Amino acid sequence: MVADIDGFLPDSAFLLDVPATDWKDAIRLAGKGLVAAGFTTDAYTDQMIETVEKMGPYIVIAPGLALAHSRPSEAVLKTGLSWVRLSTPVKFGNKANDPVSLVIGLAGHDENEHITVMSAIASALINPKKTAALAKAPTPEAIRDILHQ
Repeated sequence: MVADIDGFLPDSAFLLDVPATDWKDAIRLAGKGLVAAGFTTDAYTDQMIETVEKMGPYIVIAPGLALAHSRPSEAVLKTGLSWVRLSTPVKFGNKANDPVSLVIGLAGHDENEHITVMSAIASALINPKKTAALAKAPTPEAIRDILHQ
């Protein structure tokens, strides 16, 4: 996937099998992981929610998968990812791909890094066997191992 997945996706960026009441709550959880890992400030979480409010649920890029992000801004401290596996899927309003059980938060420090990391994560998740394994992986280390394959 990404050469330095460990740097882009540290243990502090994971929230596994957590509840969310709705799509906004799911994005807040992704933002919580980004903040905990030192990638963003809380303002970026608000920007991710505002992006969906303005643009619609285009961030739901595959069945059960949302790639929560916004444009690079001063709220992004460095490029990184968060990984939120929901205990109960939530609807984002994307008829083709709802409900969502995996929300990946993406913060790109600049446009190039944003696109590079987004492309890498999307290509890693295009494989149905990989996504099925990721849904069951018990730990951050196991998830990173699957992404490395």
